[in-house]
Amino acid sequence: MNDADLLQTKQLLLAGTLSVLIVASLAGALLKLRFARGRTHTVIDNLNSRIKAWWVMVLLLSVALLSGPAITVVLFAFVSFVALREYTTLCATLPADHAVLAAMFYGVLPIQYGLVWSGWNGLFMVFIPVGAFLLLPILACACAGADRTRFLERISTAQWGLMVCVFCVSHLPALLTLDIAGFEGRNVLLIAWLVMVVQGSDVLQYIWGKLLGRHKVAPELSPSKTLEGLLGGVASATLLGAALYWITPFTPGQSALMALVVCTLGYCGGLVMSAIKRDRGVKDWGSVIEGHGGMLDRLDSTIFAGPIFFYLVRHWWAG
Repeated sequence: MNDADLLQTKQLLLAGTLSVLIVASLAGALLKLRFARGRTHTVIDNLNSRIKAWWVMVLLLSVALLSGPAITVVLFAFVSFVALREYTTLCATLPADHAVLAAMFYGVLPIQYGLVWSGWNGLFMVFIPVGAFLLLPILACACAGADRTRFLERISTAQWGLMVCVFCVSHLPALLTLDIAGFEGRNVLLIAWLVMVVQGSDVLQYIWGKLLGRHKVAPELSPSKTLEGLLGGVASATLLGAALYWITPFTPGQSALMALVVCTLGYCGGLVMSAIKRDRGVKDWGSVIEGHGGMLDRLDSTIFAGPIFFYLVRHWWAG
């Protein structure tokens, strides 16, 4: 595929996605007008909030598709920065933690994305889970004003924040560094496929859950999630992944299997991140997206799906 064909593929993908969003936005507005009549309607308002969130996601996806690798890496670094800020804002910290927080935001995060940009995958994959995990508690002990109060809880919280907000998210732009025979120059389409399938699964789970949902999966963690929504959403998103095989190096069958894996992991990721929110006593991570929470609320499923997708592609398709 030459540059002209690649550009045409990107434009076709974006045009199709925007068309679906426009139709969804008009449908949401008509439902609000027809049934809510200007009043609050939980289901319709939630649906419209999800559509607004998708507009934000598509904007970010458009930047990734239409820009070069460097801009894409910077974009995801910014996403990680916002997500990490949301995470740390909800975590209890002491003045003694300021050095650790500074190291996370202005040391570990840029180094991680610098390794992604350089393609140094060997170090990229161990820098946070090995290096940062060992260095952060050392720094906490060595800095002036070190405090032993809830030391394990504070350090563990910081380490977990780096894992979910930086390490996991950084695997999406890391897909650009993989050398896949016959797929050269098109790796950005893997990011598009992953985001569309996993985020599409979230929306489809919500729709199926509202249509047929009867049996709650984890009412204490996420009351809106039902078994019917899970099965219907994952099955539908698996078909979506298979239908989008043409933008990947996968066959239709492989694409369906990959979609099943990442959607299942995405669902589990959503439950885990909901458990953390419940532990913190909040409904949303932030308010970046009006009416639909923060960056982490949109990333929760992708956080768990991204790394596994990266390693599966790296092991089976990359040279």
